[in-house]
Amino acid sequence: MSIGIIGKKVGMTRIYTDKGVAIPVTVIDVADNVLLQEKTLEKDGYRGVQVGYDDQKEARVNRPAMGHFKKHGSETPKREVREFRLADGEATPETHPGIDTFEEGQWVDVIGTTKGKGFQGTVKRYKFAGQPASHGSMMHRRPGSIGCRLTPGRVWKNQKMPGRQGNYNRTVQNLQIVAKRPDDNVLLISGAVPGARGGYVVIRPAKKKNAPAAK
Repeated sequence: MSIGIIGKKVGMTRIYTDKGVAIPVTVIDVADNVLLQEKTLEKDGYRGVQVGYDDQKEARVNRPAMGHFKKHGSETPKREVREFRLADGEATPETHPGIDTFEEGQWVDVIGTTKGKGFQGTVKRYKFAGQPASHGSMMHRRPGSIGCRLTPGRVWKNQKMPGRQGNYNRTVQNLQIVAKRPDDNVLLISGAVPGARGGYVVIRPAKKKNAPAAK
């Protein structure tokens, strides 16, 4: 199945196997994923589905967006809306499968937005060692020289400089679903995923590892 699922990062914990091995896992809430719209080859030029997650107040949504939600059967607007392409020959589900989208042990890719650190210098951003800290030095955390007046006489592209750190979209591939808890509508995924607590993430089938065989 090509359809993914939208979730919210709850935090991290660890679980233990039968042999007593501790596995660090990220807890992701995946409740209330709703299938909003079907994309067809004839109308849109490709096949896919639009999925919504996490209710929000109608007052925070403009009228065109609210009309889109109501047209496709969602009485409440959603905070997060994503699309997933369907594979050739894959049938369009009538409703989103929710937590049953994935099986325990399946490999997935997780897409999220990293924590934003704001504007930072080279010492924090790139782990520069810095300049001398004593004897009258006034270059404690400055980057130092970034070029030369001789050939080529310019600053090279991709030179490490102060700037924005974090708040980037990142994909972590080949994480494993260690456990599912349907009563709580959460997935326990091995390792860390991008973003802070409460941040939205997208979980999709891994592109570099095969899904488990059908039972």
